[in-house]
Amino acid sequence: MTQVPNVTLNTGASMPQLGYGVFQVPADDVIAPVRAALDAGYRSIDTAKVYGNEEGVGKAVAESGISRDDLFITTKLWNDDQGYDSTMKAFDASLSRLGLDFVDLYLIHWPVPSQDKYVETWKAFEEIHKSGRAKAIGVSNFQISHLKRLFDETDVVPALNQIELHPNLPQAELRAFHAEHGILTEAWSPLGRNNGLLDSATVANLAEKYGKTPAQIVLRWHIELGNVTIPKSVTPSRIQENIEVFDFELAQDDIKALTALENGVRVGPNPDDM
Repeated sequence: MTQVPNVTLNTGASMPQLGYGVFQVPADDVIAPVRAALDAGYRSIDTAKVYGNEEGVGKAVAESGISRDDLFITTKLWNDDQGYDSTMKAFDASLSRLGLDFVDLYLIHWPVPSQDKYVETWKAFEEIHKSGRAKAIGVSNFQISHLKRLFDETDVVPALNQIELHPNLPQAELRAFHAEHGILTEAWSPLGRNNGLLDSATVANLAEKYGKTPAQIVLRWHIELGNVTIPKSVTPSRIQENIEVFDFELAQDDIKALTALENGVRVGPNPDDM
């Protein structure tokens, strides 16, 4: 079983640098792959209300026999629930579906600037954090302008920002801003979600050079940059493959070659328009 190194949040708590994401895994099908992930050594599981599978994640965790202290569970508030009172209710509902007394990390899923509720929502997050029911709070898909507004109008700096990030969209400016303010960067869609990244000549050549798969090369790039990342698969062999990225290192020139694949193309929505 692979041991995943931890990174430290600005709360002082630790989280695994590589976790298992369950985006688009149907509720009825999520238990088996979460169990496979836990068996492979994953201890961080990332879900969200909108995924519709919190209950299955909670069941898989409960049946695993793994101590709660050894697990790191993240879930997210969906856009329709933004606002102070609705956030408090939505959080209670997520905890109930997960069957947990607390989550390790609670995220605002999108800023949705057109709603103009994310500051009010964050104030509810601060209360949830203060209560101890979310050990850390953070955001997802926030741009620098959204983060600056939180700094100006609220008290708690987000512990983490989960953003679309892969070699085609390395997000250097946003990552630098996070580092400056003590915010961890977490990558969703770390492998580019079928955008051709894994078929590129650069990735293929590096896979041959290191005797690794293309996915392992890209995931190692994330690790070398210091990103937290949450690859998703429902195939047990791929779940195992994705965690086996801590037994090699990429040369600096190879990291640069992967970063040079930047083309600015997103596989998901632009946060300013979502």
